[in-house]
Amino acid sequence: MSSSPTATSPSPTFGPPLVSVNPATGQTIETFAALRADAVEERLASAATAAGIWARTPMGDRGRVLVGVADLLEAELPDIAHLLTTEMGKPFAQAKGEVAKCAVACRWFAEHAPALLASQPVAVDGATAAVAFQPMGPVLAIMPWNFPLWQVVRFAAPAIMAGNVGLLKHAPNVSRTALVLEDLFRRAGAPTGVFQTLLVGVDQVPAIIADPRVRAVTLTGSVGAGRAVAAQAGGVGKKIVLELGGSDPFIVLPSADLTRAISVAVQARVQNNGQSCIAAKRFIVHEDVADRFTEGFVASMAALQVGDPFDPATEVGPLVTAVARDAIEAQVDDARARGAAILCGGERPSPSATLDAGGFYYLPTVISDIAEGMRVATEEVFGPVALLYRVDSAAEALDVANGTEFGLGSSVWTADPDEQRTFVDGLEAGQVFVNGMTASMPQLPFGGVKSSGHGRELSSFGIHEFCNVKSVWTAGAPG
Repeated sequence: MSSSPTATSPSPTFGPPLVSVNPATGQTIETFAALRADAVEERLASAATAAGIWARTPMGDRGRVLVGVADLLEAELPDIAHLLTTEMGKPFAQAKGEVAKCAVACRWFAEHAPALLASQPVAVDGATAAVAFQPMGPVLAIMPWNFPLWQVVRFAAPAIMAGNVGLLKHAPNVSRTALVLEDLFRRAGAPTGVFQTLLVGVDQVPAIIADPRVRAVTLTGSVGAGRAVAAQAGGVGKKIVLELGGSDPFIVLPSADLTRAISVAVQARVQNNGQSCIAAKRFIVHEDVADRFTEGFVASMAALQVGDPFDPATEVGPLVTAVARDAIEAQVDDARARGAAILCGGERPSPSATLDAGGFYYLPTVISDIAEGMRVATEEVFGPVALLYRVDSAAEALDVANGTEFGLGSSVWTADPDEQRTFVDGLEAGQVFVNGMTASMPQLPFGGVKSSGHGRELSSFGIHEFCNVKSVWTAGAPG
């Protein structure tokens, strides 16, 4: 990995600094000055110039840049993964998996974009007609810290293959990763301005959205952040794609393979230290198998190894910040005070030889006896905390699953084809996984409904989000 990960240097400070902190120790890694308005202007001008060039660049040349990014990701995988773990605390093995997944996505879009973006002929009487897909221009991506590489690549790979250029406003605590992303595109041969990182604060974002050179906005983050940015973008007539929070159901019915369901349930809850929008968060279990599921699930959650994310034995690392850890703690304490049963966890671990006292750790936790009025019943719980519900029927399971403002992912476990169809049709979610863990992949569209956002990333749907979908009609020859 390059020792100088950015081709640009921040100009004098504008607003508060951006601070990268190691969640495992609480120690500051690096502090960055936010860009001044003049430096932001330079990058916007560069993006506007690049947009005109890149839109005319042959698809094969665009693909070679993405393949070059994939080559660099694979060649420097351990170093880049080390950066991810250091900045946001995910176990090192999971960080390596994230880097590898990004390389796969870059290669997939490089290969498939020509077909996905090819004009589609349409039968129209008396004329020749088609639908063409053309780039929109500079797209501002406002991205979160939890998958600091993958969240960006799943936007950038399709958008850049479509001929757009990217402006990344990343979460401030992963600024080092943001700069490495810019450097990867530069070293892969992307022309100046095709992909740039903007080290800016939240207060600078509205002006960037309003700038006429920015043609569209995409955001992955909280519901509150999404609504604020959507209002700003809507106020100036900009296209926006939102991927917001989730409170995904994991439904287990009597015919399920219970052993496998328990194993996957644990993984689905604690992946990325529990900090994933599509992590299973609400476990809705039929009464006929509830006792066996609860016994196995609680035992497995309690047995998870919490510790240094670079230790190969660690299964759950720290939460990303002290604020994030404190938020989880407050949600669990509220549930406890209101009568919920804490079946395991429910507290910070004691410092030890493998747990730095300054780290932001919280034990894997299972909560049952959840009632209305508890914060966990309505809020997204963004950490290794599982909510356990018991139901008497498949119909009740569906009602509980849909009884939330969120609608991102979902998982249902049943061997009954009729039940499978019922849940595929009835779940109010952007994704339904049957007998498997919710995941994202280049081939399938990714996104949600209700308060989980709108628009889609990945697949043909994602690559078309930031295209001018142009109808072309040509009159037939005179008769």
